[in-house]
Amino acid sequence: MSVNVLYTTQATAVGGRDGRATTKDGSLDVKLAIPKELGGPGGPGNNPEQLFAAGYAACFLGAMKAVSSQGGPKVSQDTSVTASVGIGPRSEGGFGLVVGLTISLPGLLSADAHALVEKAHQVCPYSNATRNNLDVKLEVV
Repeated sequence: MSVNVLYTTQATAVGGRDGRATTKDGSLDVKLAIPKELGGPGGPGNNPEQLFAAGYAACFLGAMKAVSSQGGPKVSQDTSVTASVGIGPRSEGGFGLVVGLTISLPGLLSADAHALVEKAHQVCPYSNATRNNLDVKLEVV
């Protein structure tokens, strides 16, 4: 599979999960902190799972808008996507992720909302990157 790259960005992390991450252009500069649940001190800062959740939620909403613009049901300004990302040990060893997307599409009939979500799941870059690697649960509310 080839990709016609239209945009590239770079981010650098220093110090791992308890360090800092910045983008090359300086638009993102995040203090990283290990959550207590993973043995860290918690406190101020973000972790990679939070950043992945934010990115996936935004990307999936963008995919729904793209599908909508190609003749799909209209996506209202009140539409939201909430991504839940969990991390933990895998039975096969190492660590793994679980992802759930909760999608709110106010004003759409249930059948239209589900069809839009399924189409978006086929075009979303994050969905394509994770497909066959982890199970992404989709819930339309």
